[in-house]
Amino acid sequence: MPELVYVSPSGERRSVQAEPGSSVMQTAIDNLVPGIVGECGGEMSCATCHVYVAEEWFDRLPPISADEEGMLEVTAAEPSKFSRLSCQLRCVQETDGLVVHIPEEQ
Repeated sequence: MPELVYVSPSGERRSVQAEPGSSVMQTAIDNLVPGIVGECGGEMSCATCHVYVAEEWFDRLPPISADEEGMLEVTAAEPSKFSRLSCQLRCVQETDGLVVHIPEEQ
């Protein structure tokens, strides 16, 4: 099972095991990780699952879609070049150890 690391705005790190194929958003919700809301349930229509991917991981993830890029323009926290919607990131063996930082607000 891939392991994910969520970093809170205060810097606290929390590691959780992810079901292969689940999203980074759903894994956070299933494990009660604070700060990931996912109001739309992963339909990419709310941007409340915004995360900042750790720089060393960013280029190892699938490319961002035009739809996701558009949703990142309406996030509550200022997006950065490392911003992604966690509903669009799938947990697979290649993402074992993925680190994402949760913004202060969704």
